[in-house]
Amino acid sequence: MPDVVIAWNNILLETYRKVGGAPTLLARAGAMMHAAMYDAVNAIEQKFEPYLNGLPTPTEGTSAEAAAVYAAYGVLSQLYPSICPLYDGELKISLAQIQRCATQAEIDNGRSLGEAIANLIIAERAEDGSDDKTPYEPGMEPGDWRPTGSGEAVSPNWFKVRPFTMKSGRQFRPPLPGGYCDKQELLRSKEYAAQFNEVKRLGAANSTLRTAEQTQIAFFWANDLDGTYKPPGHLFRLTQIVSEQRGVSLVDNARLFALVGLALADAAIVAWDAKYATPIDLWRPETAIRLASTDGNLLTKEDVQWEPLSVNPLTGERFSPAFPAYVSGHATFGATHSGIMRNFFGTDNITFELDTDDPSVEGVKRTFNSFSSAALENGRSRVYLGVHYQWDADAAYISGTELADYVFDNFLKPIC
Repeated sequence: MPDVVIAWNNILLETYRKVGGAPTLLARAGAMMHAAMYDAVNAIEQKFEPYLNGLPTPTEGTSAEAAAVYAAYGVLSQLYPSICPLYDGELKISLAQIQRCATQAEIDNGRSLGEAIANLIIAERAEDGSDDKTPYEPGMEPGDWRPTGSGEAVSPNWFKVRPFTMKSGRQFRPPLPGGYCDKQELLRSKEYAAQFNEVKRLGAANSTLRTAEQTQIAFFWANDLDGTYKPPGHLFRLTQIVSEQRGVSLVDNARLFALVGLALADAAIVAWDAKYATPIDLWRPETAIRLASTDGNLLTKEDVQWEPLSVNPLTGERFSPAFPAYVSGHATFGATHSGIMRNFFGTDNITFELDTDDPSVEGVKRTFNSFSSAALENGRSRVYLGVHYQWDADAAYISGTELADYVFDNFLKPIC
């Protein structure tokens, strides 16, 4: 029968498309669903350490597939009750397939286990700080991030969210950009000017220096718009492609997706900690370039008409994501994902073909020969899109890789 982890991962991606919003909240939901599916399957298979403590003991004769399905359904239907018809439909499909190889008693036992685990993880994540709506008041000094036209600050308190695996949100905090602790010293530096001028050249909407492939790369990894599966969804999609390609078993697949989900959720906390909880909430390139006359750097030049390549093709509106530049969320997610995949499969060098949801490059697929090459291209894409400096990606790659190794080494480990 079809792998229920894959089936419900597809439902997760469709959820992302329907609800939209910040990648932070979406990553949290993905971690919760996949952790619940993992604990449901593994409670029966007993191959790995559980994620949650205090799990119920399965009744003898319990369908692992049914347990996983009801765990996924229980989490998603409680997180997103307004789109329950989507989950009801997939539940019927999944159960019809399971009924071909399991008795009704085995399915009923799976339901009891899956629902109990879903409720446990919902309770575990209650009051984790993810609903903190405290307003963010942007600074207006040179270098400070401020809204660019795409809305008020998104998820400004996410660095306070209780991590899924980390000891604290700052556990993998990178150094400040360029190693500078003083914002004005940073802005006056040669390093800042080099970062500024690179994105000004390559990331402009009307750049003549960016190649056609670089433009494709920019949009391929973007998935910033509502209606796409957003950056976490792109990486869950990549996970699915490689999993299907490699023929991963049900329990191992549940573990793989749970590791990816938990790591991506904490990657959001790592990135948003750097964005909002450090002394420098760095302005986006479009603000920096339009206000360069205020930065005190003789090597930068103001262009009040400058716009990033990033665009909503339906409206023609150019935009930058509504949060500070340093570090890149895309690059943090990408590096973290790459590290989990490398650890899980025991090699970085796996070839795969990946598609995208971004409407500006509909139908485009790109081939990669390693997880790290995809992650590095993901980070670099944000310079081509005109919304990040390269050091945003470089620092994120280090933090994300460290996070991935930590998660893999400490969670969901094989039982000796």
